[in-house]
Amino acid sequence: MTSSVNSHATTAVGPGPEPSGVPEDLPWIEDAADVAPGDARALSRVFLARLRTLEEGTGEYQYVRGTLIEMNLSLVGFAVRRFRDRGNGETEDITQVGTIGLIKAIDRFDLSREVEFTSFAIPCIVGEIKRFFRDATWAVHVPRHLQELRFTLARSREVLATALNRPPTVRELAAHLDMAEEKVVEGLVAANGHVAGSLDTRAGDDEAGDGGGPGYAETIGGPDPALELFEDLHALGPLLRRLDDRERAILEMRFGQEMTQADIGRHLGLSQMHVSRLLARTLTELRTGLLGQ
Repeated sequence: MTSSVNSHATTAVGPGPEPSGVPEDLPWIEDAADVAPGDARALSRVFLARLRTLEEGTGEYQYVRGTLIEMNLSLVGFAVRRFRDRGNGETEDITQVGTIGLIKAIDRFDLSREVEFTSFAIPCIVGEIKRFFRDATWAVHVPRHLQELRFTLARSREVLATALNRPPTVRELAAHLDMAEEKVVEGLVAANGHVAGSLDTRAGDDEAGDGGGPGYAETIGGPDPALELFEDLHALGPLLRRLDDRERAILEMRFGQEMTQADIGRHLGLSQMHVSRLLARTLTELRTGLLGQ
């Protein structure tokens, strides 16, 4: 193993012999969930690069992928806290859904894009949770097993529709899922409980046909980006107060006044490289603080 990699995870490496399936150039991390956020970011890039070279299904692939998931579970926790007041579904369910988003982010991340994995993963996790809330809202009570069957059917229909270039039949769905056709029909019928009515229905529609008002969709408010911005700024407040005057000044000039690093350097009597290092260090501290909350 390389010492440069081991130095990032000395507190998490197991004391006993390494299990099989650990690549020789990577450390054995016994409890990846205990890796500090800063170390996790550095290790994640190394592990992601190694994952792309491994064959799926091998022991090494499973170890590297599993370690990446465990090291970055704090991102799921961060995303789940944003939805703590929704009231739909239990926290455990939301966490499981967020973990699925994390796994998708790991599988889809492109190292050549030169972006931080956290910047790519968090939108994937949040998007998966938002889809969960959207799909878990039912107009009538439907048994849990039928709700789960609906999700399975929806995924299978997408797969088959792509392969067949047309919507699949009940028989084709049943064959694909190795399931009785009656069970497929039951799941499709249950899916109707997910929607109470069309959003295109005009306000005032009744038996007399008076539907001259706006559509229901036109009266529904959309998500307010300012709310998420407020949450982020509220969480950043205590972290910003911990910075010294120069660090806060650099942030204000860079993001408040949109000054270039060269302009900031001239203003403070520093080199552009020094400003770049200070800015990177400050942003890392803020990001670590946010993820650790």
